[in-house]
Order: sequence, then C-alpha cells, then structure tokens
Amino acid sequence: MSHAWQEGSLVASAPPVAGPLVVKVGGSLLTRPDWAAGLAALLEPLTAPLLIVVGGGPLVDALRAIDARSPQPAAVMHELAIDTMGVTARLVAAALGVPLVIDAPRRDAEAPIAVLDAPAWLRHGGRLAVLPVGWHVTSDSIAAFVASRCGGRLLLVKSVPPPIADLTSLGEAGWVDRYFPTASLPLTSIAWAAPTRVAP
Repeated sequence: MSHAWQEGSLVASAPPVAGPLVVKVGGSLLTRPDWAAGLAALLEPLTAPLLIVVGGGPLVDALRAIDARSPQPAAVMHELAIDTMGVTARLVAAALGVPLVIDAPRRDAEAPIAVLDAPAWLRHGGRLAVLPVGWHVTSDSIAAFVASRCGGRLLLVKSVPPPIADLTSLGEAGWVDRYFPTASLPLTSIAWAAPTRVAP
C-alpha cells in the first residue's frame, strides 16, 4: 500500500464538533501490502481523540457468500457479520499498538487513539436494537451511528475514492451501504480518504 493518501469532504460543518473523530477503516484495506504502515501514516497528522472502527472485509464477504448459497435467517447473519468486526478490530489494534476499547476515548485520555470493539459497544445499552437488520446495514452505517452517538466527526477510509459526492447516490453505487444516508443524517462532518494510486 502506498503511504500517500488522497482526501476529500462529503459533508462539511462550519462550527467545530466536540466529539472524537471516528475513523472507519474499510476491511478491504487489510488485504493490501504494508497496510498498517499506510494507515499509521494517515492517522499521524489527525487531531486526537481518534476512534477507529474497522470493517469486516473479506471475513464478511465469506459470510455473504455462504448466505447467497444457503440463505440463513437475516438476524443470524447480521450478528455474525458484526462479530467479524471484533476480529478485524483486534488485528488493527495489535498492528498499530493502540488499545482496543468499548467506549470512545476522551480528549484527556492517556491513549488518544483507540480501536473500538464494535460488537461489544453495540451490545451495550441496547444500541444494537436501534439499527435495522440486513445486508443493507454494514460497518459504514455502524461507524456513522458511533459518530452520531459520540457527537463526533466521521472519516471514511476506503480502497477507492467516492465516484460521486451525493450520499444517496453513493449508497446506490455501493461505495457505502444503502442505509448509510439515513444513519449519517445527524452528522455535520463526513470526510473520506483513499490510497493514492502509484503509477507502475
């Protein structure tokens, strides 16, 4: 993975937001060479506190393939997909040398960068029941939900830049999930980042 990133904004806020910057890392990025160093380079200049939410990536893709071949109850697949986020979260926390947490870090926290154990966070206080069940709700919407609950901003870190800037159209195009435009409604700041392509 190139350590250079291209960045942009999808929703811009005039007033500053008090909560943490929620950094949603697409699970597909974890299959790229040297992903940990690339991610560390992206995070280094960002203002703390940072709360990283990691997607399930290929692990969720495998569940989708199983469900496509032999359909299972939607609630079962939904919870299993969320469970995979706990696996990738532990992987990223270990690779970056940052704590795995079940709540957002405060500005005065000893570790201003942390990875969220999304399954544990969602199952606390009935948060999981707030989200719809189905493949149209993925880690994109979960990260938006985390950011809205924490009063923070959202940075979507993806393998490719958004092909368009409209959130509804991005949901229809598959760059984010189809529920994301609804999940992100409370947010006043949504940015994106993607690796810069290196010429061969």
